[in-house]
Amino acid sequence: MKNYSYIGISLVILIFGIIVVPEIIDRVQDTEVVTSNRSDGQAERAAAGEELVYIMVNEERKKVPDFEFIDQHGETVTNEDYEGKVYIAEFFFSTCPTICPIMKDNLVQVQDIFAGNEDFGIASFSIDPTHDTPEVLNEYAEAKNITHSNWHLLTGERDKIYELANSGFNIYAGEDENAAGGFAHSGYFALVDREGYIRSRKDRFGNPIVYYRGSVPRKAIVEPGEEEPQIDILIADTKKLINDK
Repeated sequence: MKNYSYIGISLVILIFGIIVVPEIIDRVQDTEVVTSNRSDGQAERAAAGEELVYIMVNEERKKVPDFEFIDQHGETVTNEDYEGKVYIAEFFFSTCPTICPIMKDNLVQVQDIFAGNEDFGIASFSIDPTHDTPEVLNEYAEAKNITHSNWHLLTGERDKIYELANSGFNIYAGEDENAAGGFAHSGYFALVDREGYIRSRKDRFGNPIVYYRGSVPRKAIVEPGEEEPQIDILIADTKKLINDK
């Protein structure tokens, strides 16, 4: 009987090796893994000394396309205003009742760390430009303690903003009557280098995390399996790009 048991166990191990292991290898090597955002805390364990990578699309470095919008002061701001600066980009709307307040609190903490640093900036693009006029955004900036001279809250033509979000940054934004506030959007931040290329650190598999999770409070205590905050690694990687002249 023991011999039969050993044979049965051996067959189970053999079947596992034939079916499951190749599938795991395929998932690690698959291109979708390379381009997807990690959400299991692996990014936080990436080596701090590693070089930040470029996001590659069709074997080309992903660069932020040209844009031109109006900020909270009524001034025209383009991508050229961010040239030579390291900046964080996000998409939001001022009446958002869910993740936007958390994202703004996180960014204000980042802003305070880089206070007075002219090599740093933030671009916040409103996905509700009909409501978010420069006047509304200016009041919003005051209420949120947005003080950095290079933090622009941007509004403009709706279709151009959505195109920039969904095609330029590949960060989803759109109208959704079933979503809280009437709009659906990603809670991620993009990190852009001095030349306008989107950059990120790698996870433990050597793949880019692509974006940084902004919808979890910076100092949140999370349970196993929950999304972990990534603001501290965003701060560290921003400093790395700023110091890399």
